[in-house]
Amino acid sequence: MPNLTNSEKYVFGLEAGRMLKAIHSISAPENQSDWETRFNEKMDSKIKMYKDCPIKFDGAEDIIDYIESNRQLLVNKPQTFHHGDFHIGNMMIENNKIVIIDFNRFDFGDPWEEFNRIVWCVQASPIFASGIIDGYFDNEVPMEFWKLLALYICSNIPSSIPWAISYGGSEVQTMLNQAEDVLNWYDNMRNPIPTWYIKEKI
Repeated sequence: MPNLTNSEKYVFGLEAGRMLKAIHSISAPENQSDWETRFNEKMDSKIKMYKDCPIKFDGAEDIIDYIESNRQLLVNKPQTFHHGDFHIGNMMIENNKIVIIDFNRFDFGDPWEEFNRIVWCVQASPIFASGIIDGYFDNEVPMEFWKLLALYICSNIPSSIPWAISYGGSEVQTMLNQAEDVLNWYDNMRNPIPTWYIKEKI
């Protein structure tokens, strides 16, 4: 990615977003339990993990407040097949084409939740990450998506700190830095459109 031009990064992002859209064309099984219940339980567990953790960070209450204020966004969400770990670490460029690998963590859920790991794409290239979103939505990104993306990204932050403890201080610092990045991107959760999103097309 570092050796590509901005235009190339954006085009590869568009391609990855379109591929993700195709992945999400596969419906979830009809007996899948409703998304609102499943994801609320997951968020409750993650918030509890943070509250029980000895390591705290500035801005955590802003993140938790955003979660609590936006749970209604989960109501009646459709569910589809998920790649399960969609981010730049599971992508390759081969013959000048983007390739998605490692489907071994696949599951089913709200297709937009699949974007929750886009933070890793952003850290590699905001232009690439912007391309993924534009490709997925064909350049017509709804505001509801931005609000839900912020919710899904926020939901990962509280539990990332206690999760990192067993991996050592450097991993904890990585997650603390990511929490700080998220708060900066969203102006302490006051703006659902992140600052890294590049509106001007390359």
